[in-house]
Amino acid sequence: MRRIFVHGFTQTAASWNPVIRAVPPGPESIALDVPSDRDFAATALAIGGEGGRGTYVGYSMGGRLCLRLALDRPELVEHLVLVSASPGIAERAQRHRRRLLDEQHAQAIEREGVDAFLEQWLNQPLFRTLEGEARGMGVRQRDPAVLTHQLRVLGQGVMEPLWDRLAELGMPVTLVAGAGDDTYVGHAREMRTVVRHARLEIVEGAGHALHLERPEAFVRVLSS
Repeated sequence: MRRIFVHGFTQTAASWNPVIRAVPPGPESIALDVPSDRDFAATALAIGGEGGRGTYVGYSMGGRLCLRLALDRPELVEHLVLVSASPGIAERAQRHRRRLLDEQHAQAIEREGVDAFLEQWLNQPLFRTLEGEARGMGVRQRDPAVLTHQLRVLGQGVMEPLWDRLAELGMPVTLVAGAGDDTYVGHAREMRTVVRHARLEIVEGAGHALHLERPEAFVRVLSS
């Protein structure tokens, strides 16, 4: 079964290289760059058009896109692996606040540049356990237009929440979160109560970017 990996915000397809290198020989594994020229739903469909049928593995923003693909084109998704991902923000006022915050981030990129923004972004508590080479500045997205598009068009503030559609998922779903990432562990546990064929995997010693922090442990989850 082919594996298609989809990266998160600030990352590129190359961020999956440590995982792909560690995956045992077998099905083809490819990593895709998220398109930056269309809305959320169309972006998800474009990923499916490029990836074809297989197991979709999406991290954070990439997980939200893979979830939308699995709902809109379920025939393409044989197995769905959501890594530190949620179905979006259900409450309208919270989405509005997030949209305003993402717009502030986008303006900061345009005003101060990518490097300053990435340093600030990676200093969030969400990434407190991401250290050394795992911070991956070399595989971070460097194009300001791509980053601002992801904030303004693919962010959780503008995304249609998908909580009410989770029961539609008929394929096996693996929900993965780092033990140190309380928010997304909570999202994963809540999703498991709704998704029919869901399995929950908590990776010890990892936070939000668990595939970068503990790629070998994440590969064991995939291999199981």
